[in-house]
Amino acid sequence: MNGQPIVVGVNGTAGAVRAAAWGADEAVHRHAPLLLVHAFGVPDAFYGDTAPPREWLAAKEAQSRDWLAEARDVVTGAHPALDVATGSFLDAPVPLLLERSSAARMVVLGSAQRSLLGDLVLGATAGTLAAHARCPVAVVRGREPRLDEPVVVGIDGSTHSGSAVGLAFEEASLRRVQLVALHAEPAMERTAEAASGAVAAWRKKYPEVEVQQVVVREDPRKPLLEWSERAQLVVVGSRGRGGFTGMLLGSTSQAMIHHAACPVLVARSAPGK
Repeated sequence: MNGQPIVVGVNGTAGAVRAAAWGADEAVHRHAPLLLVHAFGVPDAFYGDTAPPREWLAAKEAQSRDWLAEARDVVTGAHPALDVATGSFLDAPVPLLLERSSAARMVVLGSAQRSLLGDLVLGATAGTLAAHARCPVAVVRGREPRLDEPVVVGIDGSTHSGSAVGLAFEEASLRRVQLVALHAEPAMERTAEAASGAVAAWRKKYPEVEVQQVVVREDPRKPLLEWSERAQLVVVGSRGRGGFTGMLLGSTSQAMIHHAACPVLVARSAPGK
């Protein structure tokens, strides 16, 4: 596998298969390889001097192979020429994906009823990864968007939203769609003219991207959730202007990964921090 891959967590659910398909599309856009992984972990009862029974390991490995094969079949059916690899791991899900994020273009998770990758629920897994991964983290959730719908980015003037702007421009360029830049100004601290400065440099880098700027005088969560109903992707920073070092994930990002009506991409401005 050459180049930084798009890494997708697989767990046998329909949501994970959809995430694999979304990740494959992203890999094609970026001319990147795709890595499908499943981490089933070892239950606490088997840690220390107690090794898992061979039967347990064999069953888990067989199940893992089946889930990975299912996802791979979907991906290769849509993109026969895509470079796809799979991996089944005994590691716990979050540590594995955090480690893989250091060499990945992006980590992609699905929204599903069953716990993600192992025994951890989606919210805890996605929140931890989005806060600490060394690359952007996508959560594929909500409805199936139309390909002509815009990419939407939330901007509040923070460093983290600045990184989200660059990533959103890149995504809009790759998808050849409009970018909606939603500036959240609840305290009316900046004018619309000042807000446009947040996208000026990126407009020069991506002149082909049409930009619609929207300034709202309220908490960004409500308008971003509303926009997610007519967007193909919402991009946010991992923490906003009210965030602080060590915080798991900002309230806006949390709201989006749990409630958005379309896939969400969380940008990372300070990898690993």
